[in-house]
Amino acid sequence: MSTIEDYVDVRVPVRTAYNQWTQFESFPRFMHGVVRVERSQATLIHWVTRHGGVTREFDAEVVEQRPDERIAWRSLDSPTHSGEVRFHPRGEGETRVTLRLEFSPAGLVDWAGASSGVLRRRVHGNLECFKQFIEGHGRETGEWRGEITESRVRPDSGQECPRVPSWPSG
Repeated sequence: MSTIEDYVDVRVPVRTAYNQWTQFESFPRFMHGVVRVERSQATLIHWVTRHGGVTREFDAEVVEQRPDERIAWRSLDSPTHSGEVRFHPRGEGETRVTLRLEFSPAGLVDWAGASSGVLRRRVHGNLECFKQFIEGHGRETGEWRGEITESRVRPDSGQECPRVPSWPSG
């Protein structure tokens, strides 16, 4: 297994950075090589990527998700990988987003990319693109505030209940 870890500081609050990262469908807007991402269930994400002329599709499972703290996943098929993204407050309105990716290169192209540093540069570039994306918007495009522990989902319990109209007195 190879490991890549990198971070970027973004000028938005932790909640904003975290909420945007839960919007997997938006990843193609700031991640080079990501063609499409679909979250069909709270814990199941389907990816389509294209690198070096090679298109791959794979599924990944979100194994842990703690609002404003951490999202962790693992692939369910090849290419084998797992990772996590963490969100750390860095002061008023600033967040450090740390990404850790562990993977097993699947073939000559993957080995070459990993050993030459291409994949490390791509991860760094994607974090920088996330920074530009979220700072440019200034707010998230959506949110998913549920919690996932050991692949079990607990929906957001902090959602407000709809307001019930008050009955006229009398």
